[in-house]
Amino acid sequence: MLKPYLLTSHFCEKSKGRRGFLNHFLAAVLGLAVTAVPGLAVADNFPNRPVRLVVGFPPGGGVDVAARLVGAELGKRLGQPVVVDNISGAGGNIGTDRVAKAPADGYTLLFGSIALAINPSLYPKLSFDPLKDLAPVSLISTSPYVLMVNAQSPIRDLRDMVKVAQESPGKLRFASAGNGSGSHLFMELFLSTAGVRMDHVPYRGAAPAMTDVVAGHVPIVFDSIMTSLPYAESGKVRILGVSSKARSKISPEIPTLQEAGVPGYDATSWFGIFAPSGTPAAALKKLNQELVATIRTPEVAEKLRKLGAEPVGSSSEELGRFYQTEVERWRKVVKSVGVELN
Repeated sequence: MLKPYLLTSHFCEKSKGRRGFLNHFLAAVLGLAVTAVPGLAVADNFPNRPVRLVVGFPPGGGVDVAARLVGAELGKRLGQPVVVDNISGAGGNIGTDRVAKAPADGYTLLFGSIALAINPSLYPKLSFDPLKDLAPVSLISTSPYVLMVNAQSPIRDLRDMVKVAQESPGKLRFASAGNGSGSHLFMELFLSTAGVRMDHVPYRGAAPAMTDVVAGHVPIVFDSIMTSLPYAESGKVRILGVSSKARSKISPEIPTLQEAGVPGYDATSWFGIFAPSGTPAAALKKLNQELVATIRTPEVAEKLRKLGAEPVGSSSEELGRFYQTEVERWRKVVKSVGVELN
């Protein structure tokens, strides 16, 4: 570090008069301050290269489609490409691990889904702690799941289903995308709320589960509205209700499960963007501002709604509180079911 008398000597030589000396001295002090506080420098030039948006699931699925939609517009607003990187496996955990351990500079982000709230309870040996290793940026959207039956099923509405389950325990079976999947746990939450039991038939993914429900091999399934509406519109399944507290704007004719006869049921799927913990506050602020603006762009908002997702756009703090609540909610469900994956 330069000694005071050297600074004074230097600036006296460079400056003529007291005013010139003070101007140069203040410029030097401010320059040192920016160097000492990285966040200040980030605010001026972030981002100055492409941003990587990691999706923990394969291309073509709901998470991937939403990520590419948001990423394309976000890139325009940031002035740098946002490149979607699909790193799938272990229910999204491999991609999450990559982001949690990436440099905390704002150039690697995670497009998270509800799996991010379920996995900490489902997998006992995670290589990361999302509550500690990830920094929330913004909640992108929420979307309900829908409870469906095969179109030929004698079950006409939710009260019929609950009545059959109560009168004949074990008679009804439900399909899911696999143990610990969203479709499994949303159904388990429903069963505990309604006070009934059904037998679980897990599949390796949502597509084969839906195939068997459409064929009538298993009568019931609980899955995302984003992928289920086409089956309902083609008459292959009958939707009994949506999982959210309010009706879906994309299909307002579908009652909520609370309205249909199961008071107290309220659960939604969601998308949110996270950065590695320790990312400079200035970078997080910039990302949050541009994400919120992206989500509120009429074209992006409309496309999200067509996917069955309701645009949100939140502060980092709001996503942080929401995420902690979700982790706790699904911890209770996972514990009650007793499911665990390695």
